[in-house]
Formats: sequence, structure tokens, C-alpha cells
Amino acid sequence: MNVVSVMKKLAVTGIVLALAVGVAWAGGQGGATLAGVPVFVVVVAAAFAIQWLAYIPAQLLHTERFFDATGSLTYLVITVALLTGLPDQGPRALALGVAVIVWAGRLGTFLFLRIRTSGSDSRFDAIKRSPLRFFNVWTLQGLWVTITASAAWIAMTSTTQAPLTFSFFAGAALWAAGFVIEVTADAQKSRFRADPSQRKAFITTGLWSWSQHPNYFGEIVMWIGVALVAFPNLAGWQLVGLLSPVFVIVLLTRISGIPLLQRKAEATWGEDPAFQEYRRRTSLLIPMPPGVASKAG
Repeated sequence: MNVVSVMKKLAVTGIVLALAVGVAWAGGQGGATLAGVPVFVVVVAAAFAIQWLAYIPAQLLHTERFFDATGSLTYLVITVALLTGLPDQGPRALALGVAVIVWAGRLGTFLFLRIRTSGSDSRFDAIKRSPLRFFNVWTLQGLWVTITASAAWIAMTSTTQAPLTFSFFAGAALWAAGFVIEVTADAQKSRFRADPSQRKAFITTGLWSWSQHPNYFGEIVMWIGVALVAFPNLAGWQLVGLLSPVFVIVLLTRISGIPLLQRKAEATWGEDPAFQEYRRRTSLLIPMPPGVASKAG
């Protein structure tokens, strides 16, 4: 293996771990402790440890089949542990825990069934040939879990447990709306793909007629809601948890979500006039009536 290539991969590992350490330290300030160590620091360490343990059999078997399931399981295990292991949690912490558990349970089941049907994930075809690169993907998943859940987990471990106010109900409403949108969009696309005649077609019905990526819109709205519920429990350095929805937005709109799917769709249907018209008339992310996006542009 090229030495320069190895050094670049190790640099990625170092940067990811440095970011995780920074978030863990900041989020642990003013929080509950375990044997003198902030619980949130323990939580972040556990999130990465689970990924690295799962990487071992994944590398030995050269498979990515339980990658997504491991991510969802990490959310579930840690959140359940926080709910059952921390005393004197307020209603905000309880609601946040339930929200993360419901979301992770649903998403994990959906992704597991999807990869069981497809048999593989093409994103990993080249990655899993390189042990270090494959390891970095699992490490990045640890960072994804940590930052995405940071608002909820920091608020749950905070020694400040604020009473219910308007922000709680507004955040809960946003979470519910986002969850319903995401679940509905995923269900509509799954039904569409289940039709053998539609296997190579692109979906333009239901929520997908209002947005090219309605599931991602729902995901973003949901984590904004979580941050709003968590906010009154955060103080000082704990406010790093508010990176959660920002991270989700950047990840889905600039890095691994929409850009990857747009390139894949362009490669598959880019020459199809019907697809070009669909993209012209349909909002990229925020749901709008068909045609409104093209007029606004």
C-alpha cells in the first residue's frame, strides 16, 4: 500500500477522533459523572467502541451488511442505558430518550430489511477492499452517531433538567412532523420499488412529487425538533449539542446524502427527458407543490 495513501487515511482517523474528543469534553461539562468521569464522555467512547468491535467481523467477512444496523443499534443501546441508568431525569430527558429510540428502531429496521433485499450496498464495493479505509468508515459512523445524538444525549446527562415550556411542545411537534414525513416517504418509495415494473424507474408520486428528497427533509425537521426540546437543558459548553441539526443538514445536503444520490440519478436517468422535467418542476428538498420550485427559480 502506498505510504502517502496510508498517511492520508491515518490523518482522517486522527481528525475524526480529535473532533469526537472535543465534542465529548464540551458536552460533558456540567453533566452527570460516573466514577468522576462525565457520563457523556463515557457515552462517546462507547459509541466508537461499538463501531470498532463490529468492524472486526465485518472486515474478516468483507461485508457491510450490518453496518447500518450497527449504527442504529448504537443509538438504541446507549439511549436505553441512559434512560435506565441515570436518576432524577426530567420530562425533557425522558421525551428525548423515547424520540431517539423510536427513530433509531424504525430506521434500523428499515435499513436492515432494505439491505437484506438488495444483498449489498454499492457504496462499499471499493471501500471494503482496503482495511484501513473500511475502518475509517466505521470510525466516521461513530462520529455521525455522536454528533447527531449529541443534543439529546447531552440534555439527558445534564444536571440541569428544565421544566416543560413552549420550546418542549414546539420541538416535540417538529419531531413528530419530521418523523411522519420521513416514514411516509420511505414507505412510498419501498412500495414503488417493490413493483417489478418500476425497478429501473424513478419515483414521482406521493411526497416525491413535492420534493426530490422528502425523507431527508423529514430527517432534518426531526433533529431540529430534538434540539429545540433539548435546548433548555443545555448551558455553557453543553451548547455544542446544538451542532446536531447543523451537522445533519450539512451531511445530507452537502456530503453523503443529496449530492451522492443526485450524481447516481444523473448517471442513471440523466438523458431521460421525463427525468429532466421532474427535476425542473420538483423542489430539491423542501416540499412544494409541483411546478412551484421551477417558477421560484
